[in-house]
Amino acid sequence: MSTNSESSEGARWLLLIHQLPAKPAYARVKIWRRLKGLGAVTVKNSVYALPANAETQEDFAWLIKEISELGGEAFVCEAQLVDGLGDSEVQALFDAARDEDYAEIAAAARDLGGKRSDGTDAEFATQVARLRKQLDEIVAIDFFGADGREPAEGLVSGLEAGLHEEDNAVTATETKAASDPLKGRTWVTRQGVQVDRIASAWLIRRFIDDAARFKFVPGTGYAAQPGELRFDMFEGEFTHRGDRCTFEVLLAEAKLDDPALAAIGEIIHDIDLKDGKYGREEAAGIRSLIAGIAASHNDDTQRLARGAVLLDDLYSSFAGKQGSKK
Repeated sequence: MSTNSESSEGARWLLLIHQLPAKPAYARVKIWRRLKGLGAVTVKNSVYALPANAETQEDFAWLIKEISELGGEAFVCEAQLVDGLGDSEVQALFDAARDEDYAEIAAAARDLGGKRSDGTDAEFATQVARLRKQLDEIVAIDFFGADGREPAEGLVSGLEAGLHEEDNAVTATETKAASDPLKGRTWVTRQGVQVDRIASAWLIRRFIDDAARFKFVPGTGYAAQPGELRFDMFEGEFTHRGDRCTFEVLLAEAKLDDPALAAIGEIIHDIDLKDGKYGREEAAGIRSLIAGIAASHNDDTQRLARGAVLLDDLYSSFAGKQGSKK
């Protein structure tokens, strides 16, 4: 996936190298929490990294001041990785850290949704607002658009929608009216497509818009152009909603009442959200096959083409089973 921090010459990183005295004991915990709050990751013992920009440089400057006040020493250098640890590996560290954060938010959102009737509306609203604040804080330090963001955002948005059901119904009607017709559009999604995006693109071209064009963009900071619809990306017209993955949302919005597609939607849900909601036994095999496609092809168009072959066969299998029951 391309990022704003990368260039043809490689990414630039800020590295904080510090040392703290043994006492006071709370100093290490305080600085660790500050580093976590900034979104920094460990690249070596006591060496922490952030993407290089004016904001992160200022963050580290303030942190150096705090470390000094605690009796420690620290300095920051700007570096370009040449050998050993590569840019993609450092980015993976950031994505893994944010995915852990998003997983905690998603778990809390599911738990809160399950307890919806246990308290008052005011209590529920307060808890939802707290989750939204926590999610926004994570998004602020999600420098490369980790995959866990969409499921977490969908779950929290679903809880918020539950607080304003009437307003949400009006909004949904307006959104549907604004997005019709769905044909003749350019469908935009994040670069580095994986299971939900591959399956959603197949669904769009096979059952919604056979002339659909696809465009792949960075995960953050993209505004839709006239004639474009975004899917499976933050603030997209079609993305995770509540506990539904993008494929399921598209099925509902396009009113595709097809048992074979519903079965595929359950498989995609179980793979993408990893919550075991449907317990589909096919999920593990399909996950491995799509992972193989992603590993074999760096080009997103090729991934969609290979994924379409797999999903065509899967659809034929399910459709055949439905026909044999009649």
